[in-house]
Amino acid sequence: QVQLVESGGGLVQAGGSLRLSCAASGRTFSSYAMGWFRQAPGKEREFVAAISRSGSVTYYSDSVKGRFTISRDNAKNTVILQMNSLNPEDTAIYYCAADRGIVVHTTLDKYDFWGQGTQVTVSS
Repeated sequence: QVQLVESGGGLVQAGGSLRLSCAASGRTFSSYAMGWFRQAPGKEREFVAAISRSGSVTYYSDSVKGRFTISRDNAKNTVILQMNSLNPEDTAIYYCAADRGIVVHTTLDKYDFWGQGTQVTVSS
């Protein structure tokens, strides 16, 4: 089992940047694919980005492609979401998730463990 704790959220103006971090407990972090999801008020939780166990494969939603970058440091049990060119539509609670599967998934139901989330608010 792995426990996940997100940090780095906050309030930023449109066009600005934020860097979200997700710290994982345990000694098996490198055996999990990792993902970031977000949930805006009144909307369903949606996929943002995912990264393979080694970090060699990444996926992004169309809405963030070219603006967000996911990365991981297995030595530090950390996954990062660098968010640039933020706009008000990016306002949401951002969740980190871990997937025990081998394949990198983009759907919520494939992820086994979730963090509590961190709020990101982008003002216009």
